[in-house]
Amino acid sequence: MFVSLSLSSLLTLFFIMLIASWLSGLLFLHPRVPLSFVRIHICIVALPPLVSLFALVNTSVNDNVGPWHLDSLALLMVFFVLAIGLIIQRYSVRYLMGDRSYRKYFTLFTFITSAASIAWLSADLRLMILSWGATLACLTLLIRLNSGWKVASEASKVSGRLFAFSWFSLLLAVIWLFHVTGQWQLSLALTNENLAQLGAWEKTGINLLIILAVIIPAGQWPFQRWLIESVVAPTPVSAIMHAGLVNAGGIMLARFSPLFNGDIASIVLLILASISVLIGTGISLVQVDYKRQLVGSTIGQMGFMLIQCALGAYIAAIIHLILHGLFKATLFLQAGSAVRRFEGPTRTNDRSSYFLIVAGRSLGLVVGAAFWLMAPSEGYQLISALILGWSLSVSWTQLVAFGEGRIGRVAGLSILGGAAFVYFIIHHLFYKWLHTTVIQSVQPPMSAVIIVVCLLLFGSAIGTYATRNRSSASFAVLYLWLVRLGEAKPKSVESHPNYLKQFLS
Repeated sequence: MFVSLSLSSLLTLFFIMLIASWLSGLLFLHPRVPLSFVRIHICIVALPPLVSLFALVNTSVNDNVGPWHLDSLALLMVFFVLAIGLIIQRYSVRYLMGDRSYRKYFTLFTFITSAASIAWLSADLRLMILSWGATLACLTLLIRLNSGWKVASEASKVSGRLFAFSWFSLLLAVIWLFHVTGQWQLSLALTNENLAQLGAWEKTGINLLIILAVIIPAGQWPFQRWLIESVVAPTPVSAIMHAGLVNAGGIMLARFSPLFNGDIASIVLLILASISVLIGTGISLVQVDYKRQLVGSTIGQMGFMLIQCALGAYIAAIIHLILHGLFKATLFLQAGSAVRRFEGPTRTNDRSSYFLIVAGRSLGLVVGAAFWLMAPSEGYQLISALILGWSLSVSWTQLVAFGEGRIGRVAGLSILGGAAFVYFIIHHLFYKWLHTTVIQSVQPPMSAVIIVVCLLLFGSAIGTYATRNRSSASFAVLYLWLVRLGEAKPKSVESHPNYLKQFLS
């Protein structure tokens, strides 16, 4: 009987479950409700992702039902955000036990994942704007969860100001689009007939506003400050932030993809994202604080995701944001046990190791060149070929060339092959789900892609040269500059939280 439910019935059931989770969160706020109720709350929160998973697996539609747009992308993102939120809430049951904001945390967490889900299900631009605004507001409150801590309050102020700027930018873009097309429904506003009404400067202006609205929550340069200072939030908040909210720009750009035609806006996004890749990677390498390392990594990864969007590879960007979200949430949740072990030198200097290193680099070069020659006219293919070749070379060096003995090298080769097999299986599955619902937009000119590639290679070359000459002045300058970029403002840092004194007196 459950299998025979219609699409509208599934949607109704989903929202009933979602409202039930809201009511459960609000009920948990009451001080007379025992803390043990949180386990019942977790069970209720598990129902909406189950319904969305059933809808994703058993339906293949691309249609509007009232103010909602149902397709594979919307259902996939709803399931992803709600499932990640469920896992993190379950993790937090014991992790945050004893925190005075314990009840408020679960309520806000339930609302933030629900609001994000509604944003991606929305077919009406007004509903999308309101839902996304509620998501950003809940995130600001979660960063400020420990309001007695001055540092957390300061971080929430920085985040709130930038989030408001981002939201107003998106609001202005949507109002401008409605003013020209006369449509609030996203699918109707982005038809070829309505897009033809947009002049070149109008389309560029709307695109730039959307890009501005996207790069701020993604923590891209020059707006990475809020993400760096947000590490003062509880670790589970950082997990959901990096797993389901920071990477939301890929979904938003995919929804507005018919607007982008490889014009100046796409080139601006390409350049800003490329700079962010270099800066984020540098921050993650020089920071000693584990959470700041993860923040730097996220800045770089989100930069690469936006490069994929700028080149029209939206399916690849969505796959990237989901896999990155799962990976980064895992790293944040195990942050408390991230203690470096002392490891002796494992690299050997025998001739076989050097031979294997050369073989790995040659293999990376051959595979990357072959991948690019499959479609040499596409800009994304060129960047993908470089990343594929580089990743294969590094992975081969770490897993095979530096393996301990013949058994270690065989094991490393098996891991490399297994990872590649799983990667291609996952990509095939996601392409099967998304190829009919995600539009591949026009790519920027190849000259812009080549400039970006040269920028990335130049930045990598500078970093490699400076690292190999650690006693040089250039290394010191680069190192200190990256450390400064990755540090919070002085008033956002407090070595001994003053709010704890009240518990000691």
